[in-house]
Amino acid sequence: MTAQNSRPNLILASASPRRRELLARLGIEPSRIDPADIDETPHKDEQPRPYVQRMAREKALSVAFGGGAVPADGSFVLAGDTVVAAGRRILPKAEDEGTARECLKLLSGRRHRVYSAIALAAPDGSVRERMSETIVRFKVLSDQEIDAYIAGGEWHGKAGGYAIQGHAEALIAWIQGSHSGVVGLPLFETRALLKAAGFPLA
Repeated sequence: MTAQNSRPNLILASASPRRRELLARLGIEPSRIDPADIDETPHKDEQPRPYVQRMAREKALSVAFGGGAVPADGSFVLAGDTVVAAGRRILPKAEDEGTARECLKLLSGRRHRVYSAIALAAPDGSVRERMSETIVRFKVLSDQEIDAYIAGGEWHGKAGGYAIQGHAEALIAWIQGSHSGVVGLPLFETRALLKAAGFPLA
């Protein structure tokens, strides 16, 4: 029996292919993909850090205990959420070109923070949480650079209107923190969380 087959099941509470790809770097293939269906509207005056922590926790709880009980098959449930913040402002996931352009113009030439929270619901009913905070600075973006990036379509559905793992990386002057966290799943924190919960890793 392989180490992968001897592990307990792990459900990924996210439809993001990027999170699945990052999880594979830890040698883990989810037994099931079960995206959480929750209201992701920020509370009034809610700040980016507590918001992203709440989202990750509620997603894990929704999938693991949505029926009011621990999963019968003894699965772990891993959920994550990532937000881009300009000061206290939570930037939206860009669903149209106008929103993506507005985000990029706002981020041009300035530092912003990316918060990536994860939550792990274990078969014993416990929920553990971790978070990464990364500072990112774009170069000053010309209208032509923004137009070219918008035309590529990578912005669609991305927090803050960009994907660091794509063409936007060439426009980023520097980052301080977790690159994988900006992509959507901070690997250092995820590994530590799984080990603390007793999930076997290589």
